Amino acid sequence: MSRSANREEQPLMMDIEEAALLAARAASDKKATDIAILDLRQIASFTEYFVICSGANNRQVQAISNEVEDRLRKAGKRLLHIEGYSSAEWILLDYGDFIVHVFSSSSRQFYDLERLWRDAARVNVPEEGRAEEPQD
Repeated sequence: MSRSANREEQPLMMDIEEAALLAARAASDKKATDIAILDLRQIASFTEYFVICSGANNRQVQAISNEVEDRLRKAGKRLLHIEGYSSAEWILLDYGDFIVHVFSSSSRQFYDLERLWRDAARVNVPEEGRAEEPQD
């Protein structure tokens, strides 16, 4: 079977908020802290959500990023761009409709995205990122 035929047989993609919650859960599963999802739909045109979380050190920041990317790929979400992986102070995973920011604690405090985007609504993140996995 060709790759394109296989793609056509995949289930319909989850909605954007479900994908952002899945990213939060993946981060939580790698022990990310301070997980937040900001709903930017009313205040920005370049994306709909930010998923923001922190890791304790560079290895954990990379592990969180890897898990988010892996889990979303398995769910059919395509990563458009990644920045900051090698330095692991702030890894940005751009999925178009939402952006995942994985910070070291010091970088998160310095850039303080939640303050910069304080007008954004917050999405409830069940049990520190543990949203339900989509059912097949």
